[in-house]
Parts: sequence; structure tokens; C-alpha cells
Amino acid sequence: MSIRYWEFEDAALKEKLKNPNVKEIARLFFDNETEAYRFSYLLLETKKRGELRLKDVPDSIPIATAKRYLDYAVQIGLLKHESNAYSLTDRYSKPFRNMSTYIKEWMESKAEEDLSVEFANARIVKQNKRGGRKQPAAPAPAEQQPAMKPAQQADVKA
Repeated sequence: MSIRYWEFEDAALKEKLKNPNVKEIARLFFDNETEAYRFSYLLLETKKRGELRLKDVPDSIPIATAKRYLDYAVQIGLLKHESNAYSLTDRYSKPFRNMSTYIKEWMESKAEEDLSVEFANARIVKQNKRGGRKQPAAPAPAEQQPAMKPAQQADVKA
């Protein structure tokens, strides 16, 4: 999700509401232009037809891709999936308002939180690198280098 909150503050929202379009909806969920296009296309087809079945998806979008995007729209509450057909629904607005209320309440709370308890099963150590370029060997930190004798220190200062 890429919510650009400043685009939905009061003044900006009033402008957007004058001419709502599916592109703005898709931009909320996808940064990638192709993904946003496919998502928009499927939402628009669903809006035009009233409901959309996978067999009715145009050839320009692969069926598996369409299913993935339509299922995502169901997950976020823009569509519902009943009787093998996807149709528009509004399960999104109220929960989204509730999420923002919850986040605001969390920001204002003074309760201490222990993340190691809340995420007991999370991996918290850095994972080893699994591939890609080799990193050049970094020089050892000063405290790990062997101590210099006083004669060597004099050579370095000179």
C-alpha cells in the first residue's frame, strides 16, 4: 500500500471528489504502473458489468493474474466473491476509518510495550546473505587489531 496521506487531506479530497476515478484507487494499493493498470481494469470491468466471472476476464489479462488481483480486492474489502462471481461492495470504508481511529489512539497512549513478547515467534537476528555480490572484506575495528609496540607507534606518528 502506498497511501499518500497529503492527497487525502480536506482540501485535496474536495478536489478529488469532483472527478473520482479508478486510477486514484489503484494508486493507493500499487506503486507499479502495470499492477495499478491491471487492478483498475478489473475493478472497472466489475463496475460496468455489475459482476465479473473469471471466464469473462478479457484476454489481455491472464486468468491467474486476474484471480490474484480480484482476490486481493476481496481481501481489502472493495469486492465480494459469491457464486463464482466478483461484485462491488463497501466493506472498506468503515473498517478503514476504524483503523485510523485505532492508530491515532495508539499514538496517544502512554502504555509500555515489549516487542519481544508481542512478536514472540519473529526472527529478530539479521539473516545471513543468501546470494548476490560478495561484500569486500572490511578492515577489522581498532579494538580488534593487535596492539602496537611503542616503537611502532612512534613510526606511525612520524
